[in-house]
Amino acid sequence: MFSESVCYWLLLLVAHFSLSVSRATATAGKVPAIIVFGDSTVDAGNNNFIPTIAKANFPPYGRDFDGGVATGRFSNGRLATDFFSEAFRLPSAVPAYLDPSYTIHQLAAGVSFASGGTGLDDLTAKIASAIPSRLQLEYLKEYKERLRLAKGESVANEIITEALYVFSIGTNDFIVNYFVFPLRPAQYTATEYVTYLVGLANAVVRDAYDLGARKMAFTGLAPFGCLPSSRTVNYDEPGKCNEKYNQLAMRFNAELQEAVKKLNRDLAGAQVVYADTYSVGSAIFANPSDYGFENVAQGCCGTGLIETSVLCGLDQTLSCQDADKYAFFDSVHPSQRTYRIVADHILNTALQVFMQHL
Repeated sequence: MFSESVCYWLLLLVAHFSLSVSRATATAGKVPAIIVFGDSTVDAGNNNFIPTIAKANFPPYGRDFDGGVATGRFSNGRLATDFFSEAFRLPSAVPAYLDPSYTIHQLAAGVSFASGGTGLDDLTAKIASAIPSRLQLEYLKEYKERLRLAKGESVANEIITEALYVFSIGTNDFIVNYFVFPLRPAQYTATEYVTYLVGLANAVVRDAYDLGARKMAFTGLAPFGCLPSSRTVNYDEPGKCNEKYNQLAMRFNAELQEAVKKLNRDLAGAQVVYADTYSVGSAIFANPSDYGFENVAQGCCGTGLIETSVLCGLDQTLSCQDADKYAFFDSVHPSQRTYRIVADHILNTALQVFMQHL
């Protein structure tokens, strides 16, 4: 039998070991950076540094951002990914990778490779002269190497492995590409195109995994048939949501969720979550006053019917006084208040699994 003193010391040793394991687990589970891929919904200003007309680095964009600066975000203020970063106790805004004013040490806590106008389909990126998703992945390779040189192999690997990767992309493949230009409709029916896009989404996640990503969130499509621009060009029911567009968004989301399940089965050590934006968007459009909105059919900028990007900056006198009352800032992009609502929804659902160690 052990003496009482031996038992006492054994208990202390076990307690110390348990505490050490608990602390190590908490440290390993903490998200050290938010790494973002996608389109204008998450572009923090990369398009400022490429030859494209899809820019937002002029007023009235950014008028409610800290300092009233038009950073290149397609909104009056911050984006959902900025709110994600803040919720994970990281900087309150995720910087654009191509912005030379940020050092690699600043980018180590979060970075956006996203580009306004891009899509999963390379053709979409070509139409908008945006950064295609495959090039965004090349930037991730470059980023990894820069981190290694600046932080050392061990720290760089920890950042890459423990970071949260967010993908927000797909709407432009429909509203910039499929429903505007004839090439893809000649090759695919609308439902076939959805399947094609989900296949591309699957490939993007797998490529990111090969580069070290393990914690990943892929956002589904919002009801893009209710964008002010979609309502404007809905010739069958002008001013109403285009339900054909919304049906495609729901189909894309359903197929994406199945793809996410398979990715989790196939990718050892990875955790991929589907982030729903459709239900919260639908709820806002159905009952805007419940969310404090007075207008969900027009953007704050200009007439609110068709203006986006350069068209949004033509006549600032037409812009609304209080963007918080509008679900959209221009005819395509949500206002900062909408982004916050969507971010809160995702943080309380899909991303909860990554916040447990905070």
